Amino acid sequence: MNRLFVAYKPSGIGSNQFLYTLKRKYNDKKAGFSGTLDPFAKGVLLIGFGSHTKLFRFLNKTPKVYRATLWLGAKSDSLDSEMIENVDIVEEFRQTQVEEVIKSLEGELEYEPPIFSAKRINGKRAYDLARAGIPFELNKINSTIYETKLIHYCHPFVTFEATVSEGTYIRSLGRIISQRLGVAFGSLSALERLNEGQFFYDNEKKLDIKKSLNIPQNKYLGDQDNVRLGRKLSLEDFQEKAEGTYWLDNGDNISIVTIKDEKIKYELGRIEC
Repeated sequence: MNRLFVAYKPSGIGSNQFLYTLKRKYNDKKAGFSGTLDPFAKGVLLIGFGSHTKLFRFLNKTPKVYRATLWLGAKSDSLDSEMIENVDIVEEFRQTQVEEVIKSLEGELEYEPPIFSAKRINGKRAYDLARAGIPFELNKINSTIYETKLIHYCHPFVTFEATVSEGTYIRSLGRIISQRLGVAFGSLSALERLNEGQFFYDNEKKLDIKKSLNIPQNKYLGDQDNVRLGRKLSLEDFQEKAEGTYWLDNGDNISIVTIKDEKIKYELGRIEC
């Protein structure tokens, strides 16, 4: 079965475990997902079955939008409610002050990722080292925060939305908000991914891959059997000859090719729509 769709992962279950439930539901073993969500988080998860698992890197997946609730005063090494150690009583803020701090995140942001993250340190995941109590340091990372807004403030809980570039750690944004408010600790009590680029949850409806790609279309003007049979292609037979990666419309399937140094390379052969 070739199928690409958006699923909605509930909180309390890992992305791999959730994928297993979908494999059972659709009775198919070849499946994958893009954009891992922690067990703590819920929300949209791009799922591919069959050959459509190869399409993830060509999809229009950014920017991403998250909704999170920050618990001011809650100390947790994981920066979420899974590892709360203690909770400090924090004085209430003016709503305008909270709004200003949240808006201050917008733009290019350099920050430390959570120690409980999937970042690799000498080949090992940071969260494995953290759980084992092994000390390590993470390099700062950069993210683009396109837009932020306060949704609701009911002290000590701050619910906000953030539109961000791929690879942004929302738990770290919560920590930054706390620090800029002058609060020593803050952890997320809820996290939801609302969308990945153009992809929103729609009852696992099959996506039209021709409308889901983030690469331009090109036209092959030569013998279509050349593409159908995976033969060597010539640059002179393409409408667009500039270097780049393109998709070709073959009717009921597509192909993806890259033009570089006047040569044509197949990225994907024939993928059924």
